[in-house]
Amino acid sequence: MHKRIYSLAAIFLISISLLLSAGYTKDKFIDVTYTQLTPEAKTQVDCLAENIYYEAGYEPRDGKIAVAMVTLNRVQDPQFPKDICSVVKQKVKSTCQFSWFCEHDKRIQNNSVYIQAREVALMVYANYEKMHDMTSGALFYHADYVNPRWKLERTAVIGRHIFYKQRDGI
Repeated sequence: MHKRIYSLAAIFLISISLLLSAGYTKDKFIDVTYTQLTPEAKTQVDCLAENIYYEAGYEPRDGKIAVAMVTLNRVQDPQFPKDICSVVKQKVKSTCQFSWFCEHDKRIQNNSVYIQAREVALMVYANYEKMHDMTSGALFYHADYVNPRWKLERTAVIGRHIFYKQRDGI
């Protein structure tokens, strides 16, 4: 009898451990549709969706989520603007923080890819504080085919992007 209880307890603990490591929390994610959002929230989700689309549109879902997490990590950090659209459109001197924003042609070329990006944007927007941050608090990233020689702490490699945060004490 005791062996069975211990076995069930072990299965339960392993299941919880797997759920937590997959990014789930004990609280259920908020399931919201785009049409339920206020006009201001729609604007913020649209900015996040465009950032995901242009930065990681053809990346796996985790890559899209990681770009969204960096964007929202910046919103939470005092050295960046306080809303998503301002973070996405931010320029330092004349350099865009997200390179796609400086490009002239910003038309959506693939509607199904954009729809996927908006679904991820909506999910992350509604559940950011409940989610496991697979980037470990990253505020920066770049594609794996460039080498900006940043003096930052590498936190993750997800898809074709390498993620970074500032080193402690900086």
